[in-house]
Amino acid sequence: MIEVRFSAIKNNGQILSGSLTEENFSIAKKKIHKLAEKNQLKIRSIEKKVSFLYKIRKGNEKPILGEQRAFSKEEVSNALRKLGYEVISINRKLIEFNSKPPQQEIVSYVKISAELLDQKLPYSEIMTLLINDIQNKTLKEALKQINNDLKKGGDSETVFLRYQSVFGKFTAYMLGLASKSGNMAEIYKATAKFLERRQEFRKNMKSALVTPFVTIFILFLAVIFYVGYIFPETAKLFVKFKIQLPPMTATTLVISDFLMNNLLLVFIAMILPPLAFIQFVKTKQGKMIKDKYILKLPIMGSLIHKTCIEVFCRVFYTLYSGSAESIEPIRIAAEATGNDYFEHRIKNIAIPMMIKRGVGITEAFEASGVFTETAISRFHSGEETGTIKNTALQLANYYESETVYRLKNIIEMIQVFIAMIIMIVMIGLTLISAETATISPKPPVMN
Repeated sequence: MIEVRFSAIKNNGQILSGSLTEENFSIAKKKIHKLAEKNQLKIRSIEKKVSFLYKIRKGNEKPILGEQRAFSKEEVSNALRKLGYEVISINRKLIEFNSKPPQQEIVSYVKISAELLDQKLPYSEIMTLLINDIQNKTLKEALKQINNDLKKGGDSETVFLRYQSVFGKFTAYMLGLASKSGNMAEIYKATAKFLERRQEFRKNMKSALVTPFVTIFILFLAVIFYVGYIFPETAKLFVKFKIQLPPMTATTLVISDFLMNNLLLVFIAMILPPLAFIQFVKTKQGKMIKDKYILKLPIMGSLIHKTCIEVFCRVFYTLYSGSAESIEPIRIAAEATGNDYFEHRIKNIAIPMMIKRGVGITEAFEASGVFTETAISRFHSGEETGTIKNTALQLANYYESETVYRLKNIIEMIQVFIAMIIMIVMIGLTLISAETATISPKPPVMN
């Protein structure tokens, strides 16, 4: 996200100025020109906030090097001089590369903030402490700007959402909401818990799916190399001398010839489908279809589905304050799941039913088709007893325990399965090699 400042003049000569935050400079310029056209303004200037490197000194002290973001060099110079520094040099930073901070950094920031808020430390002091200690430049700069905007009286929700490219949409929304809520510490705790669970789940999913897939793929390449290149060098010697080959050796040689004669076709068949699938799931429709059927996968689908419900219930519990204000927490909780299909069903079926037809939460959730029978039953019980908020927390904790336990078992089972595949492949290659070693030429016929 970048911040852009513009200056414009009205037909009566009045000068106006404003600023906005967008993903890139091009989008910001288009919005400013559209605004100027709509309100009949003449654009005077458009400036982008960039980084400046400065060298300053106070009295006879040692020069200090630093970095500051501003719209112009003059802004930095004036600010430093007001603080009593002698400006030696100010230069614009030539290369600005602000990658998204590691997820662990964001989790750490939210978790520490939650602990300090629980100790009744003022939020402004917490921000100052963390800004000084955080090492990641992108996160540090974002927190600096947020702190400055909040001190100027900016709306916390709007301020944090400007930096959703740094924190993520859901995290930025929750932190912004916390600053103007009556339970700031609780929302920070819930957000930290959510981020930790998501990070843990992704790590476990990587162990369960990505690592085995990479292992199988490398094993496949090794087998292709052996069958296509190493094996023929030996087997074709026997063919050259017209020696009859055993069945496995002959079959492997046929496969080898096919691979070597159709190398480009084999390469395309290996690479093209995964690339096409990746490009497809990047589209809105593709992601929707992928998220729908990933919940129906054998074994893993059930875990992903229950994790979505866990995240939904945890966020819903944090934001829910009463039946009259249940729509917004449901919408935000649906977005937090990270599953487009789950979110679509909640937003387009459950919420409209609650608004237009006035049905209860349980009936609306059941109609969406994305909740398990256990979840529906518990929500029904909570709705009848007026304890739906606590029911959501109980469901979140229940599904957390179940998914963590089952995922560990699945990872162990997959590791055993991969080991068996490697063993079978190695036995197959050993048998082929052993069979080749038993081939012996026929003794010459004596006349």
